[in-house]
Amino acid sequence: MKRSFALGLAGAAVLASTAVTGSTAQAAPGLQFGPCPEDVSKPYPQLQCAELQVPLDYRDPSGEQLKLLVSKQPARKPEARRGSLLINPGGPGGPGVGFAGSLAAKLPAAVLDSYDLIGFDTRNVAHSTPISCVDPGTYWKTPLPDPDAPQAREQNWQRAQQYADGCQQRAGKYLPHLNTPTNARDVDRIREALGEQKISYLGYSYGTYLGAVYGQLFPQHVDRMILDSMVNPDTSEIWYRNNLNQDIAAQERLGLYFDWIAQHDDVFHLGTERRQVQAAWDGVQAELRKAPRGKLGPAEFIDLAFNALYGETSWKPLAEGLADFHLRNDDKKLADQVEPKDELAENGNAIYNAVECADAPWPTRQREWERDSERLAKDYPLAAWYNSWTVAPCRFWQAPRQEPLKITGDGLPPVLLFNSEHDVATPYEGALEMHRSLPSSVMVTERDAGKHGVWALAGNAEADRIGTDYLVNGTLPPDDVEVPGHPAPDPKAPATQQKTLDLPLTRGRPGPTPDPAFRSRRTTQCPSATGF
Repeated sequence: MKRSFALGLAGAAVLASTAVTGSTAQAAPGLQFGPCPEDVSKPYPQLQCAELQVPLDYRDPSGEQLKLLVSKQPARKPEARRGSLLINPGGPGGPGVGFAGSLAAKLPAAVLDSYDLIGFDTRNVAHSTPISCVDPGTYWKTPLPDPDAPQAREQNWQRAQQYADGCQQRAGKYLPHLNTPTNARDVDRIREALGEQKISYLGYSYGTYLGAVYGQLFPQHVDRMILDSMVNPDTSEIWYRNNLNQDIAAQERLGLYFDWIAQHDDVFHLGTERRQVQAAWDGVQAELRKAPRGKLGPAEFIDLAFNALYGETSWKPLAEGLADFHLRNDDKKLADQVEPKDELAENGNAIYNAVECADAPWPTRQREWERDSERLAKDYPLAAWYNSWTVAPCRFWQAPRQEPLKITGDGLPPVLLFNSEHDVATPYEGALEMHRSLPSSVMVTERDAGKHGVWALAGNAEADRIGTDYLVNGTLPPDDVEVPGHPAPDPKAPATQQKTLDLPLTRGRPGPTPDPAFRSRRTTQCPSATGF
């Protein structure tokens, strides 16, 4: 694939505008927008919300219905409105209503002027008929078993079986319909209810796979589409091998994180070379394996690291906690970053497993899982076992599994892709495969960076300009583009100068989130069904 360094868009191709303008846009049949739930309206008073009924089973469209929550932030300039921009933050299981509110603060003015921003909680997530698989207070009680310890292996398998059984018992009627093609059909129901002939789409992480599947099923309804931080759509990679590939990327990104800590030895005092920081890291993990410190054990330490590598907002507090533990035997800063998994986190974990387990076949032989984790752990030890246990319930999944949909991009208009070079959650090689699978796509690579989420999230002015020109004017670079990476975090800068926004975490991980609405909701909003 041909690439060029982005110094401007001279000679760029311009797409024809096909969306309905503000003066002729239809009303939104079936969606009566009004006040949002309190946990959304307080942090994001600009949002309007509506409920949409969709079939539990699309083979029986008049049968049992599910409630989806949909949010809207109207275009600021009705005369410049060119349509609806549907936003998905990823996961699977990331709450999309609140994310749309937080993302709006980062979007360029021209995009806010031109589009109604549409957020939605996918089925069985957050406000959309939520499910859970276990009681989080007992199942997720910290410290959790060491993911790497051979002596804990049988316990971890038992926990995986328990989780899969809990999903079947608590949410069994929903599981056959929790998959990406069904989510894509829900997206098209939202489009219909908005009264739009075509929609534009912005998907991050798992949202890129959802967008690709939507485009495969409904290419005639796609206007403009940005896919950012891309899932590898190869049918042989969905989802088991995609999770394994994260382990390699995580180890490489951890080394770059150690380099960053070493570059700021005047702040953290852990040494000026990667190997010195690595030694401090290994020492803390060894101490935790001897004896956990309250709720902080080796599993929680790995969890904090893996979460931090997705973005950059946690780099400084994690490094400070590492330094305090290593230099002063003070575990407080690290322990304070461990948040017990609540009902919302459990909901995210339930959906993450339910969708991935159902989207494709998974290995059922224990030895195959252990062989792959052992092989990866030799060179990529950070997450080799930890990541496998996250999705180990898929080995025992009782709901039907599908064959993944082959993504070809047939009939799609031009699509814009973004990915950072060192992304942990969606490794770069997978992004290239998505690019190959969508012949009408143009790809923007953020070099020397690894943040999960580039456009409007990383503070990269050139990447943001390219995406804005595309959404507003239909302008695309003539070829694939490489842009320099955004600046690394400055540990001496005030937190108020933070220019990046992290995607919400799913998989039951309790790490930091940019959305206060995600943390204001507790047990009352996510009862048991009868949660990339």
